[in-house]
Amino acid sequence: MSATRTVDGRSVPVAGNWSIDHNHSDLRITARHLMVTKVRGTFEEFDASIVVAEDPRESSVDFEAKAASVTTGTADRDNHLRSADFLDSEQHPLITFKSTAVEPSRNDWKLTGDLTIRGITRPVTFDLVFEGGTSDPYGNVKAGFTITGEIDRKDWGLTWNVPLESGGVLVSEKFKIEFDVEAGLQT
Repeated sequence: MSATRTVDGRSVPVAGNWSIDHNHSDLRITARHLMVTKVRGTFEEFDASIVVAEDPRESSVDFEAKAASVTTGTADRDNHLRSADFLDSEQHPLITFKSTAVEPSRNDWKLTGDLTIRGITRPVTFDLVFEGGTSDPYGNVKAGFTITGEIDRKDWGLTWNVPLESGGVLVSEKFKIEFDVEAGLQT
């Protein structure tokens, strides 16, 4: 079975329900620290549901991540991110996204939906790239997707910060989100 098809001159995955391959997928956030360097974090526990429709514009993507699973490689920073200053993972254990639209954009796609962090839901639009599809050595149909975007964390009540004597703040207000997904077609 082919993993891809062409719709309106664009390569898209075959229609169907796709499940995430956790061993080959990664959900990351990036923020600036001291306004001069980047700190990256990953969510170790997440899941996604991808439904590719015959008309790709009718497709949907939903994902969730456990807020307490965020890790940056530094225990003190991870605990601070999980605290009420940031994600408040005890009161708000899940970060969720539910798509509301998939629209073509130049050579790629725009994925719009509702992102919920700390119980606050706001609309966001991400860039969505279909990286291609193939069959693995065991005959399973696989596809790759990259979802990227940027949010202003204050929109979700993530307002903790420390002003710097030299100007700027300890943690940037903008967070980059990157979700690299390998998914398998469900049969």
